[in-house]
Amino acid sequence: MPELARKYERHDRYYYGEVRNVSTVRTPVPPRRVQRQRPVPNQKKIKKYNAIHRFISIGIMLTIGCTILPSAFHRVTKSMIFKSPYPEVRADYKQLVFPTVNYLSNHLFNNEPVFRSAEVKKPLMEPLVEKARMVGIENGINNLMAAYPSIHPSVYVWDYDTGNYADVNASELFSAASIIKIPVLLQLFRSIDLNQVSLYDEMPLTEYYRSEGSGGLQFKAANSKYSLDTLARVMITDSDNSATNMIMSKIGSMTDVNQGIRDWGLKHTHVKTWLPDLQGTNHTTARDLAVMLYNIDNPEFLSMSSREKIFDYMGHVKNNRLIQAGLGVGSSFLHKTGDIGKMLGDAGIVYTPNGKKYIVVILANRPYNSPAGKDFIVQASKLIYNYMVK
Repeated sequence: MPELARKYERHDRYYYGEVRNVSTVRTPVPPRRVQRQRPVPNQKKIKKYNAIHRFISIGIMLTIGCTILPSAFHRVTKSMIFKSPYPEVRADYKQLVFPTVNYLSNHLFNNEPVFRSAEVKKPLMEPLVEKARMVGIENGINNLMAAYPSIHPSVYVWDYDTGNYADVNASELFSAASIIKIPVLLQLFRSIDLNQVSLYDEMPLTEYYRSEGSGGLQFKAANSKYSLDTLARVMITDSDNSATNMIMSKIGSMTDVNQGIRDWGLKHTHVKTWLPDLQGTNHTTARDLAVMLYNIDNPEFLSMSSREKIFDYMGHVKNNRLIQAGLGVGSSFLHKTGDIGKMLGDAGIVYTPNGKKYIVVILANRPYNSPAGKDFIVQASKLIYNYMVK
């Protein structure tokens, strides 16, 4: 029998049980897997690490237990569980949760200050209808910016006759400085038209209202009384900060002014602090200011008597060194200026000798108190005036 046949015969006999001695059949055994022995950890290092972790954990727990927990207990928990020895002193939990509500609110709801966005469905102010861009003015301002690299301006011009306009960074947010007194003035006369206050109402000058900076009211005798007419006049002509704070307080504080601004449909003008606002926290844009100036003539927004008073105040501003310094002889300018260390600005309505009428707003961020800001505004005013009267 051939060798191959003998192999199959042995296999068949083994498979069907004919071969009893299974020891003669060897099956392959798989090789054993060699397992590496893991190194035995150093017990001394483990104990050392555990001791360090335990020490850090205990230190953190002691810190929390000795500082945060007692403070929280005395400030919050104790007042909830035990009767306070000072019942007249009560925690204002709303103020703790919303610490900015008092100076960021612009509306009152159920006698509580809240923040409300601008009214866009039925704004009280009419928007400016813009036609063609005055490219000549925009190019001239851009060239002027190259000559004053330390000045970052915002410029807006609008022509009453044509609706043409010039816009250079006009929607950019700027510190308002004393130009914020324009919306304060408008809200005052809105309140007068609604018979909420009268120009003949008087207010005493207390230490609460006395403010440094521009204006001479700060040097007057305590408790001396002034009518709202007088306060509004010196607020605009002398840029008096004390008078501004008194007027804002009379018409409902900053909340009422901000609420009015939202009702007008303006989104970027906001009063955040009393004057003087040396840090520049009160904000506006050149475009918002132009809309305010345009709506002084809006009979649906202000009465005739209110418009006459406002134009009277703005026509006697004592600071004539900015936009007015760049106007031609015989021009009239109704305006309000603003001046803090980092920003200088002017906003108003120009009446030229040839009958031209246009709104111009120039704001200039500058190095602190740099005279380049004034020079830029004067040169920009000349450029705009020459373009408008040609």
